[in-house]
Amino acid sequence: MNSNEAFDAEPFDAVQIITIKRDKGTLTPEQIDWTIDAYTRGVIADEQMSALNMAILLNGMNREEISRWTAAMIASGERMDFSGLRRPDGGVKATVDKHSTGGVGDKITLPLAPLVAVFGVAVPQLSGRGLGHTGGTLDKLEAIPGWRAALSNEEILAQLQDTGAVICAAGSGLAPADKKLYALRDVTGTVEAIPLIASSIMSKKIAEGTGSLVLDVKVGSGAFMKDEARARELAETMVALGKDAGVNTVALLTNMDTPLGLTAGNAIEVAESVEVLAGGGPEDVVELTVRLAEEMLACAGIHDADPAAALNDGRAMDAWNRMIEAQGGDPKAALPVAKESEVVYAPADGVLLELDALSVGVAAWRLGAGRARKEDVVQAGAGVRMHAKPGAYVRAGEPLMTLLTDTPEKFERAKEALQDAVVIGPEGSRPAQQLIIDRIA
Repeated sequence: MNSNEAFDAEPFDAVQIITIKRDKGTLTPEQIDWTIDAYTRGVIADEQMSALNMAILLNGMNREEISRWTAAMIASGERMDFSGLRRPDGGVKATVDKHSTGGVGDKITLPLAPLVAVFGVAVPQLSGRGLGHTGGTLDKLEAIPGWRAALSNEEILAQLQDTGAVICAAGSGLAPADKKLYALRDVTGTVEAIPLIASSIMSKKIAEGTGSLVLDVKVGSGAFMKDEARARELAETMVALGKDAGVNTVALLTNMDTPLGLTAGNAIEVAESVEVLAGGGPEDVVELTVRLAEEMLACAGIHDADPAAALNDGRAMDAWNRMIEAQGGDPKAALPVAKESEVVYAPADGVLLELDALSVGVAAWRLGAGRARKEDVVQAGAGVRMHAKPGAYVRAGEPLMTLLTDTPEKFERAKEALQDAVVIGPEGSRPAQQLIIDRIA
């Protein structure tokens, strides 16, 4: 059979599919299944899928289309199965995952996974690397000497049975269509299409095989979604996709106008996470960790647990140590420290009203904590350490932030990013802060 005969054997063609969405039509389940499969096989060219992505960005998809699109992406690869995990009484162990849409200083996964595992729930946390101003969970954990992100499916299952929690890289077998689609969206101005964002996130999470999922959808300057209405739409779409796939899904809308905690980087965020696991740490990190743990445990049918107590009495720290050691890491080893530092001082007396998350994230990225391209190498010790949060009274000339890097020539560009990051008001002023905006279920 020659290539033309092979093409003629296809039940649909790309131009037909593009035209339907261009004209605000609805794709049938069969057309969606073919589209994802044909693109994965190379029958649909990149330029044709780019046109379809743009049509979806402009004209949207209904719930049935998004659900089928997600299912087709899941079907492009393997699905993990955790039904073999057992509780001490022999019953099937509940599995719950958490996904964050990304932010600045968002180290919540690190203390959260072992905290939830304390209560006998398995947490299969498949995570990613950072790109641009948003940090990546795997980059943070790789600051720990010896820790490894790549695990086989067998290793993931064994670790979940033994320690209850795993944070690792997603295997290439999960939703391979999404990997190809995501790379295309990134270079064609279609990343912001909510049907494509939602299906991208949820295809991997559903294929991962978790029984329940809690979504942390960030809103604000340092988030992917700057606008609350758009973030709410994304959260509602993903919750619906979870329900359609039989995965119990809940979402929290959370504030990302200000960085989470007092650190933005890799090793320094690990250190702050350990502080939280030791019963200390910044209030906002503790608050969000505990609230997400409560949501995850409720999804698993556990309603009488006290996650805050598990942080204070050492159980969560014990679970963290076991999780890190299981992946080759040394939880007691010294973390990398940046070779150079430079202090940014408060410009005036008054109440710190704003500390812009995007500005801090860009500064950390420019210092070497993030990457502009996927192949870039990050500096484990680079980042921004903050000495005050909105609501604090600061005095002119006091340290406000410390910039950390191995390459001091990066300081100037980082300071440029911070020029408009701070707003200071008169004594008695109060910042408008609300960490958890809403819950969507």
